[in-house]
Amino acid sequence: MLDAKFIRDNAQAVRRAAELKGVDFSVDSVIALSDRVRQLQSLVDEGQRVRRALSAEFKDSDPDVREKLRRQSEENAESLGANRTELEERTAELRELLLRAPNLPWSGAPVGSSEADNVVIREWGQPPEFSFEPVDHVELMERRGWADFERARKAAGGRAYALKSEAVLLERALLSYGIDVLLGQGFELMTVPALVQRSALVGTGFLPGHADEIYVLDRDDMYLAGTAEVALVGMAANEVIDGRQLPRRYAGFSPCFRREVGSAGRDVRGLLRVHQFEKVEQFVICRADEAESAGWHAALLDTAEGILQSLGLAYQVVECCTGDMGLGKVRMNDINTWFPSLRTYRETHSCSTLHDWQARRAGIRYRDEDGVIKFAHTLNNTAVATPRLLAALIENLQQEDGSVAVPRALSPYLGNRELL
Repeated sequence: MLDAKFIRDNAQAVRRAAELKGVDFSVDSVIALSDRVRQLQSLVDEGQRVRRALSAEFKDSDPDVREKLRRQSEENAESLGANRTELEERTAELRELLLRAPNLPWSGAPVGSSEADNVVIREWGQPPEFSFEPVDHVELMERRGWADFERARKAAGGRAYALKSEAVLLERALLSYGIDVLLGQGFELMTVPALVQRSALVGTGFLPGHADEIYVLDRDDMYLAGTAEVALVGMAANEVIDGRQLPRRYAGFSPCFRREVGSAGRDVRGLLRVHQFEKVEQFVICRADEAESAGWHAALLDTAEGILQSLGLAYQVVECCTGDMGLGKVRMNDINTWFPSLRTYRETHSCSTLHDWQARRAGIRYRDEDGVIKFAHTLNNTAVATPRLLAALIENLQQEDGSVAVPRALSPYLGNRELL
């Protein structure tokens, strides 16, 4: 969320941000509504002043004067009530507009309208060359008895999966490894609720605007979160943090749920695009300093790259364009990992800097060394998300006999085995 004053003072920049991100957002409407809110607040303040003055005068007045004061008081109360009601309505309306305000993208973001306009900024590793005809993860896992897709769909519908045997152990190893990497860097490990209230989704920016992508439990007015970031933002909402406690670094571990609306026709085979998965998420709350945010963005990205490198998986780092980065992002980098069956790279990580956009929505503030209260900056990036990363690992490290090589980084989690 952007502040109304910021929008007024930077109207052209916000208009340009809306244009670059393909967002339907009216700066003029915000300014006009903000003016009306300020006008109504002045009228309410004046009405309250008059009410106090009339009350004080009434106490010491003669009976004939009191009748006049009573009429004035009734008229003032009526207008004050009307102005208060409109103030509440217009303030709520203004907040709804501000919730749809696009954050300003950083100057280095490529200008574009979709992921087709994203730019690869670096690559690591080489896609594997096989001396045999490789198979995709679905065929290999079914052949080895590592998954049961058909029965899972019978129980849960499309895009469901059930891992079995060594695949379960390999998934556990991936998640445990991601957790240990973050613990080694000083992150605080947290399991977080996947079932959240609407306020947590508004605070992160998933609502309003992305309702079709979220599972809703209407009977309980609750939602299933698509990332641990949602609960981590919600848990810090409306707090004033001692600045000396920043940065806060969390390794959030949770099940995640996404409806994947609009993905029909895309690669949905097997484990590539599912409704339920598990993820270890990197999440940072830091001081409102652009250089500090940029440093954490680089650090989160480096951690994710280090994990992929230690697994021996080839990948690309992508600079996301203005139209693909989303409403609240200042900067976003995706990491796309190589999938042999697709002969292309697919997203496995997404690193985002949001500055104070989320903090304003959720009320996450801190008190600096001078006692000044400011909105914090937030950042996030995937560490490990399964089962897509599991599918990449199985496809890239498959052997001719159908076994899968175990990366050295994961071997300690699998009884020091070299093959599954």
